[in-house]
Amino acid sequence: MTEIATESGTVNTVQQRSERWEKARAIVGVGTGNGIEYFDWTVYATFAAFFAPQFFHTGSAVSDLLASFGVFAVGFVARPFGGLLFGWLSDRRGRKLSMTLAVGLAAVGSLVIGLTPTHQTIGVAAAVVLVVARLAQGVAHGGELPSAQTYIVEFAPTARRGLWSSLIYISNTTGVVVGTLLGALLTTTLSSEQMADWGWRVPFLLGGVLGLFVLWMRSRMKETEVYEESGDETAKQSMWQLFLAHRRQVFQILFFTVGGTVVYYVWAVSAPAYAIAVRGIDPSGALWAGVGANLVLIASLPLWGALSDRIGRKPVLYIGNIGIAALLFPLNAMIGHSAVTLFFAMAIALFVMGAILSVMPAMMAELFPTGLRAAGVGVPYSIGVAAFGGTAAYVQTFFADRGTPELFEWYALALVAVSIAALVTIPETRGRDLASQT
Repeated sequence: MTEIATESGTVNTVQQRSERWEKARAIVGVGTGNGIEYFDWTVYATFAAFFAPQFFHTGSAVSDLLASFGVFAVGFVARPFGGLLFGWLSDRRGRKLSMTLAVGLAAVGSLVIGLTPTHQTIGVAAAVVLVVARLAQGVAHGGELPSAQTYIVEFAPTARRGLWSSLIYISNTTGVVVGTLLGALLTTTLSSEQMADWGWRVPFLLGGVLGLFVLWMRSRMKETEVYEESGDETAKQSMWQLFLAHRRQVFQILFFTVGGTVVYYVWAVSAPAYAIAVRGIDPSGALWAGVGANLVLIASLPLWGALSDRIGRKPVLYIGNIGIAALLFPLNAMIGHSAVTLFFAMAIALFVMGAILSVMPAMMAELFPTGLRAAGVGVPYSIGVAAFGGTAAYVQTFFADRGTPELFEWYALALVAVSIAALVTIPETRGRDLASQT
């Protein structure tokens, strides 16, 4: 009897270790790949001034930079197509396959940018290759987030979905921080000539190699039990019929996304650049203010996610949306003309935004059945990000350049109001059985 009990205990211990290993592999595989997406976006924007003349060679540094940012926008335009393509693949062939192919495509795009000859070597073909690579990355990134957040939410214990879903923006923000720090490191250690010659290639090659490693890592991950248990029924369902049947949820996600994505891209990504160009803040100080504030965001995300597991998704989302609406004007005034005030303004904004970002992946995934969970989130979310997040920095700079920066705050406030109105119509989703969703 003792021997049987001992053997049973040993089996249970081995099984528990195996389960812990699978959870760790899922967290690292999803988090690292998701972080690469925002690393890619960050290094492109950070190093554009160095590589733009290498690809476009218009004779004007400003024209070269504008052309490079035009290509940057191409990546945003491609995101909805990626949300549809990889969302369909995720819902029909599995989360694991979709995530693996998405990170592989993004890695190839990074390697192509890092290895492409300059305009001086191959002429206009250099710009064409850059556009194609950014299109590939845009498609891949449009499919990465919905597939990744669907996987992590389905993989998570029901009682901790909010906490686990915070991993999505923890990894995203980590990608932004790492990309920014790499930019600071390279520009500090290399001369301007070295940066223009070869230094700008380093982050793209690094991102590509890391992406291929994540591809290998994801290929060894398990599929989620929720998806596997859905069986052939998921593959038999028409995606378009499912979209039609769940059109209410699709529009809820689209309208809920518009406010948060504008505030996020302005405060988490472009605030330092805006402070440098419009407020005249020292570039080095603005850079470190951005890094510090994003670290505050990372620290806040699991706290908000865990809170949503206790009190529900909607209360936390209301806190985030109403809080940021109330703070938009005071925080913009708080930026002032120093890196210190910029840091505090960004840190407060991103701490409050953490309430939205941490919970949003769980709430969105919990709205849809297994057969539409990735595409149902990916398409409206990508459209919202492309239309409003991708244009936020431009709109903000446009109003500031014309001497009416307060108009952007009203614009952002109106979009946050749209998000709050959408949230009113969304039911509480905490604790839902994902397998029984119809």
